[in-house]
Amino acid sequence: MKKEVVGYTTGVFDLFHVGHVNLLRNAKSMCDKLIVGVSVDELVSYKNKTSVIKYPERAEIVRSVRYVDLVVPQIDMNKLDAWEKYKFDIMFVGSDWQNTDKWNEIEKALGEKGVRVIYFPYTRGVSSTLINEILKERREDK
Repeated sequence: MKKEVVGYTTGVFDLFHVGHVNLLRNAKSMCDKLIVGVSVDELVSYKNKTSVIKYPERAEIVRSVRYVDLVVPQIDMNKLDAWEKYKFDIMFVGSDWQNTDKWNEIEKALGEKGVRVIYFPYTRGVSSTLINEILKERREDK
């Protein structure tokens, strides 16, 4: 019997947009079960940011996407701890992290567990940060 391939990705998923859909669709196409870690509000604040939509609602939005099999809270950035909990085979990450010192280390450590890290390109021209900036500008223009 063929082993089920488990994929894992994480994100804030604030102001859900087509880039999020692209990530989840592409990830699901490469695994049998997709687990998505949605960052809790306390984790978002460590970057000196605040999500527009609170964690329970963001988790529910992601949970409703047909490509997602399981939503879990991402309470910290430790990907090895996440692997210990969820035993995923593939980790999906945005290409903006590729070849950074941090992700080279994470990729090596996950590789020792047999996990493949796949980097997906960001959808050009859309991000929650960009949407927030546009909304701010439009409010200021009125």
